Amino acid sequence: MALQLWETFKESITVYTGLSPSTFFTAIAVGVALYYVVLNLSASSSSDDGQGEHGSSGFEEKMKPLPPPVQLGEISVEELKQYDGSDPNKPLLMAIKGQIYDVTQGRMFYGPGGPYALFAGKDASRALAKMSFEDKDLNGDLTGLGVFELEALQDWEYKFMSKYVKVGTVKTSVPVTEVQTTDAAESDIAKPAENGPSESASKETEETTPAGDAEKNE
Repeated sequence: MALQLWETFKESITVYTGLSPSTFFTAIAVGVALYYVVLNLSASSSSDDGQGEHGSSGFEEKMKPLPPPVQLGEISVEELKQYDGSDPNKPLLMAIKGQIYDVTQGRMFYGPGGPYALFAGKDASRALAKMSFEDKDLNGDLTGLGVFELEALQDWEYKFMSKYVKVGTVKTSVPVTEVQTTDAAESDIAKPAENGPSESASKETEETTPAGDAEKNE
């Protein structure tokens, strides 16, 4: 009985589809396989879209536009140290020859962990001229530098002027002791000049008076 039903079913397949039973069942198997493949692909693409949205949003958060540079005016060396990159809410600043530049966009170089992180928050003129990373050179003192070192510093300054925005200058102050010493030296120099004419005049009087008397007596 079952065999007769099977034979009748195969004959129906041939009559209605024009295909042999083996071809018919192969086509069905291929169709089912394609259905599952398409289903899996649609599911994976939807999950990728979700990850892409999160990933792009995270990337956008990291790539937020930098705030415009804020002009600070004239600040001291100690105040400049506050902008060394340790506070992410403050701009990253660096000075060359007393001119302060906002190097926030170069954080990968001058920020924490960067190859030039030691220069941030300082006037690094001497260090840049000598290409030195020693603490003793992390200042704006240019005394004793050679011609080639000054030329190298000039190249660095041109680079900063063309790439970064100037936001202020480093305040320079003359120690009070030096002013007092200078005033004292000037007063010491002035004293001989004031006393000089009277002393010389008295000496000339003493020297010329006897000679004049002698001329009168003759």
